[in-house]
Amino acid sequence: MRSEEIPEIATLPMFAAMQPELRDSVFAAAFLQVFPPALRLFEVGARADFLHILVDGLVELYTASAGREVTVQLVRPVSSFILAAAYTDQRYLMSARTLSASRILMIPSSLLRDAIVRDSAFAQSALTEIALRYRTVIRALTDMKVRQTLERLANFLLLESKAQGGAAQFTLPAEKRVIASLLGMAPENLSRACGALADHGALINGPTVRIVDRAKLTALARPDMVIDDQ
Repeated sequence: MRSEEIPEIATLPMFAAMQPELRDSVFAAAFLQVFPPALRLFEVGARADFLHILVDGLVELYTASAGREVTVQLVRPVSSFILAAAYTDQRYLMSARTLSASRILMIPSSLLRDAIVRDSAFAQSALTEIALRYRTVIRALTDMKVRQTLERLANFLLLESKAQGGAAQFTLPAEKRVIASLLGMAPENLSRACGALADHGALINGPTVRIVDRAKLTALARPDMVIDDQ
């Protein structure tokens, strides 16, 4: 990692409270790289040689079986993936690829584990990161279990709007096939659901979403203060 990049990365939540000397040694062996869209970063079953931290961009975590791919999570800045595999020295349970040009910090897993042992503040930050990723998975699973297809899409749009400061118009973060897989839908079911939302306060034209009646969309989504508080 270049010296001019260090001040920005040092302020990231995982490293802010880290011992400066230990942080410098970790950064000296780390790589901060820009990857183009649609680049596969690693595959299921590969050894977790690095901890990846997304600084800018968008990354898809996915798995595949019998020729069918399923999106598990969209990773947004600033977030690590997959810390659990890197810490336990296990193989990846998911594959990862960039969905847009992405700037990613890669830290050798062996250095990560050593830093966790030597620095209690960094260990606490790593534990917090793992806990947050776990809660994200539980929220997604709960959403899948308690909401019907149209309700899941409505809730997804409300969360996207909230993430963009309550914007009434915004662009979907990924292609519709990725959104469909993330929400547990077939692409054709997502297309039908997008059309059906016109009666519930949201107009979707290609990647553009316009919320014209937030109250109606909220009534359909039934947001939960606990499950959906991200």
